[in-house]
Amino acid sequence: MSRKLFVFNLVLVGIVCGFCLAFFAFSCSTRAGGPEAAYAEDANTEAIKSLQSLQNSFRSISEKARPVVVMLNVVVVRKQGQPDKNALPWFYYFFGKPDDRPEGNPEREFRNNGLGSGVILKRSGKTYYVLTNNHVVDKANEINLHLHDGREFKASLVGKDERKDLAVISFESGEELPVAVLGNSDTLQVGDWVLAVGSPFGLESTVTAGIVSALGRRGGPDGNISDFIQTDASINQGNSGGALVNLAGDVVGINTWITSPTGGSIGLGFAIPINNVKKAVEELITQGSVKYGWLGVSIASISQEIASQMRLSDTKGAFVYHVFRGSPADKGGILPGDFITQLDGKKISSSNELVQMVADLEVGRKVSFVLTRQSKEEKFTVAITARDTQQTITEQSKNLWPGLIVVPLTDEIKKELETSALGGVAVRSVEQRTPADLAGLKSGDVILEINGKKVSNLLEFYARLNDTSSGKIEFVYERGGVKMSIGVFRS
Repeated sequence: MSRKLFVFNLVLVGIVCGFCLAFFAFSCSTRAGGPEAAYAEDANTEAIKSLQSLQNSFRSISEKARPVVVMLNVVVVRKQGQPDKNALPWFYYFFGKPDDRPEGNPEREFRNNGLGSGVILKRSGKTYYVLTNNHVVDKANEINLHLHDGREFKASLVGKDERKDLAVISFESGEELPVAVLGNSDTLQVGDWVLAVGSPFGLESTVTAGIVSALGRRGGPDGNISDFIQTDASINQGNSGGALVNLAGDVVGINTWITSPTGGSIGLGFAIPINNVKKAVEELITQGSVKYGWLGVSIASISQEIASQMRLSDTKGAFVYHVFRGSPADKGGILPGDFITQLDGKKISSSNELVQMVADLEVGRKVSFVLTRQSKEEKFTVAITARDTQQTITEQSKNLWPGLIVVPLTDEIKKELETSALGGVAVRSVEQRTPADLAGLKSGDVILEINGKKVSNLLEFYARLNDTSSGKIEFVYERGGVKMSIGVFRS
């Protein structure tokens, strides 16, 4: 009996101990949940504070930027004569339209409206200067300006620059108005927060946020020579000329164009860096136009195939296809076939970059160029002159040497031209009114010899072309399977 009692007591003790251990474990786990829950709550609070801080930043930026960005309503007036109802169509066809219009048949006036934005950037007395895009105000007969607070002013064109798509307009106000703070666009980095401010579709003082998606984008519309800030901040029609600002509210870019299959924003907006604008703005205000440096070459970037034939180690640089006779490049010793790699010690990555660098040079400044010629690196000093904006393309072409672009004669090109030539180079294009054009060379010709010397590749072509031992160049070429020759004078 005592033995059974002993076993019973032992089991009972075990149950009590197990219950105590379970209770202890449960109480410990319950107490452990307190700090974890508190930690999660603290983390959530910090996240909310961070978001609120960002929100307050955006508010502050908007308050600073919106008053300096204006909306522009422009009117372009076009006149078009109305047809004379009594005149027969065949009469005008044979005799032309008379100079004196019938009294009851005047010209009709058409008014086309446009929208855009601008940035107030300078004050001089009662005059305020506003920066915008040239394509916003170009050919405008009327410019109406709307401030952030609803006030309206008549504005007038001060100066414009088609090459960078910039324009400055002005208006008068006796009251003191805020002026934009221009930042330093060179400090921007991919991933930086930016805000776009403007009047898309006429919706005044619209602010959109995004980041800097890329820097140094080139190839803008209408041959714009600037590089661009790419952003995913929403930019639409009417934003042109508005401000791209950083987190300090400083203007770091001028919104200029978008790329879109629909005409609406798809997150690919582009702004001119403000550092590319500062010099031009002062010239537009004081002179009404911008003076650009001129080298006097026609250049392009090259493929790996061309680099290989020219025995170049890299494709980064600008290949000289033509030189304008009498230009700074011509006087400085630069020749067709040269591959420019540096300007004043700065490496050149592409032809577009070189165009922009030369354009921003001061007129009269002497600069050094490093280039590769016939596989050898050489250095030349050139005195930059002002670009002549009055000379027509036809007038310029007369001085372009040699006036033709040649490419390697690959198997694919040989098949296309139906030629069995074993060597030579193919003429890709010939510029009008140039020596090559006047001599009769055409696209598709295969140049085989120059001055009695065989031409097997591009390197040999430019070596023969630049040999000045003779004032005349004799080309032997093939066209349609027929071998011919023609002479071209250097000057």
